[in-house]
Amino acid sequence: MKLLPRLLAFAGLAALQACMTPPVQAPSAQAVAEVRAPVTLLVSIDGFRPDYLDRGDTPVLSRLAAEGVRGSMQASFPTKTFPNHYAIVTGLHPDRNGIVGNVIEDVRRPGETFTMATTDRFWWDQAEPIWVTAERAGIRTATMFWPGSNVPVHGTYPSDWQQFTIAMPEANRIAAITDWLRRPAATRPRLLTLYFDSVDTAGHRFGPDSAEVREAMRGVDARIGELLAELQAGGQPVNLIVAADHGMAPVDASRTIDLARSFAPGTIRVIEHGPYASFEAMPGKEAAVRAALAKPVPHMRCWDKADLPARLAYGRNPRVPRFICIAESGWMIIGKPAEHPVRGGAHGYDNADPLMRAGLVAWGPAFGTGRIEGRNVDIYPLVRQLIGLPPAAEIDGSIAPFTPVLK
Repeated sequence: MKLLPRLLAFAGLAALQACMTPPVQAPSAQAVAEVRAPVTLLVSIDGFRPDYLDRGDTPVLSRLAAEGVRGSMQASFPTKTFPNHYAIVTGLHPDRNGIVGNVIEDVRRPGETFTMATTDRFWWDQAEPIWVTAERAGIRTATMFWPGSNVPVHGTYPSDWQQFTIAMPEANRIAAITDWLRRPAATRPRLLTLYFDSVDTAGHRFGPDSAEVREAMRGVDARIGELLAELQAGGQPVNLIVAADHGMAPVDASRTIDLARSFAPGTIRVIEHGPYASFEAMPGKEAAVRAALAKPVPHMRCWDKADLPARLAYGRNPRVPRFICIAESGWMIIGKPAEHPVRGGAHGYDNADPLMRAGLVAWGPAFGTGRIEGRNVDIYPLVRQLIGLPPAAEIDGSIAPFTPVLK
């Protein structure tokens, strides 16, 4: 019977020791989770006008705009896709960044023409885009499409980039961004770009007030919501800038200007036409061109590039053709056989045209709330600050419009 008291005593001693020994706890998920610094994501919705946020089609972007920053930005002239995308990432107007149009000629490359498929760095090296500057500073970058990001500008690519194809579904573009951000810190990008073309495509085909544009905006808005949900689930904070290159104006076949009625056949060689026309005088025909230039034409104004209004910040670059005509908003200049019927929407007009303004939404830990007005070249110094680069000298953009809305 003496065994039972001994067992009871031993059990009591064990219980006492258990009370005195701190329990061993498994580390919590929060304790072992990586604390991630915010990344900067620059998103372009091609052809996204500021008023598209007021149509009830963008619950995600409208919420972000209410919680953060909403902007209306002036595009650079010409209000075309490639010149303005390059302006956003260089802080320089097209006249200084070298991408002076969607179609370009350069006297140093006779017989060659720059188009939106050109990847020869010769055409892009007049400016340095933000991903090149960042990479040289040791900041890893990744571009899910952006004009120029598939070119070794100044000999440098983004660490990760994708060759543009309009066929890539928007969901796949989102997947690429989330995959890049799932990487370990050493190979994870800190600056990313993302590009959506569907709103611009719908605007060209059907016009800015069409049901198709609204549907395209709903799709892009949903994809951005899915992306933010993925980043939140992965614990990745983001400073998000949703921008646009230009707006969109409605056009139709009843509002066209035939350039041949102003300039006799054989006197000019047209390089671009549409909302604006750029052209050169044929050899020996400059006097005739200048004489025609002096005659007013309804719904169109023409200049020698040296006489363009200073506010356009255009005409000094040797790549700018000698003569420029700009149509009144909604009118189209026909300078050569048209590839498509004149209908739907167009851009390329004077950048003072309200319909050419570009939308902007900025949201994330770096931003407060408010509304701003600025120029698309002002986005570049903002991105520099967000990723920790010092201010740039001798650019056209300024961070001043964003200063009141930065935390």
